Amino acid sequence: MSEEKNSFEKALSMPPKKGYNLTDYDASMLAPEKSQMEAIIKRQDQGNGNSVLVTGAAGFIGSNLCRTLLKQGCEVYAVDNLITGRFENIVPFLGSKRFHFIKLDIIQPAFRKMFHLIRVNEIYDLACPTGVPNIKIMGEEMILTNSLGTLHIMELARRHSARVLFTSSAEIYGQPEVTPQNEDYNGNVNPLGPRSAYEEGKRFSESIIRMYADKYNVNAKIVRIFNTYGPGMSLADQRVMPQFLLSIRSGKNLIIYGTGEQTRTFVYIDDLVRGLILIMQKGNKGEPYNIGGEEQVTIKQLALILKELTDYENEITFSPHFIEDHNHRQPNIEKVKSLGWQQTITLKQGLQRMLSANNIKHNGYEH
Repeated sequence: MSEEKNSFEKALSMPPKKGYNLTDYDASMLAPEKSQMEAIIKRQDQGNGNSVLVTGAAGFIGSNLCRTLLKQGCEVYAVDNLITGRFENIVPFLGSKRFHFIKLDIIQPAFRKMFHLIRVNEIYDLACPTGVPNIKIMGEEMILTNSLGTLHIMELARRHSARVLFTSSAEIYGQPEVTPQNEDYNGNVNPLGPRSAYEEGKRFSESIIRMYADKYNVNAKIVRIFNTYGPGMSLADQRVMPQFLLSIRSGKNLIIYGTGEQTRTFVYIDDLVRGLILIMQKGNKGEPYNIGGEEQVTIKQLALILKELTDYENEITFSPHFIEDHNHRQPNIEKVKSLGWQQTITLKQGLQRMLSANNIKHNGYEH
């Protein structure tokens, strides 16, 4: 390892222990010391391109975004508390002098204090636990991240005159009575329902973003992300795509919760990341943008496509859903298309790539 690497990067370069847990990398080890902070600030003063903060950086989407930003030559400050993010997602970037990982929670005062000193030009705010099963387990964390955490982000943006992109969710539309859902649709959400900690949390965050844009002229945009998939998604994730792949790899039946007639659309991770960067650059201040796939697919159809691609012979079985589910998810994406975004990877192409990344044999050809 190069002598030029500081002790912060050396600590991060330690190989993860087999079966490591969150306590293996505590905040005191990952937080830069005063001398290291001074080195970061000096590096900024020398002018090293775009300086970007990514919260939720160790998650599936966040880590893919970090990879792209590093390829573009950005100085990336990656923050994650690792309660759902995975340290292994950011290990490939630790050798880069332009990548700085800090284990912090954005609701903590330490987060604001640190980035009070570190200047950033752009902030991609992806921090928030995700996954339907986590709503009951981590509802408090979701609410705090989407309230206090969002306020901290916006105050930093005010201080540094930084552009902000906040990742909201299709969940803000609730149980939609209109399909497809466009950005002007107010949704059909139960504020006391079992999914409310996440749904209402994201809606409250959007209110904060809009208020700061209007009152303080912060150049902040909102992206409502629909179902996204691709390599790097943990098969331990409880969402439908990784669960199907895990079942195929384990030789188990594909379990569908509910009737299987509920519809979703799917967008490949590379297409989503391109959209996030495009909206950061060209999106209108204070406005929301949908990003997602256009083609509706029932969950049963998704299972059948995967069975066909893998010649999988095990059965599809049905089970009652463990939480209130939504019948339809389909974004109207005309607004983001007007900025020049297009979905380029079909569902079958993306599934083939994801199968290959997880060492699952398939009969398709990747494009």
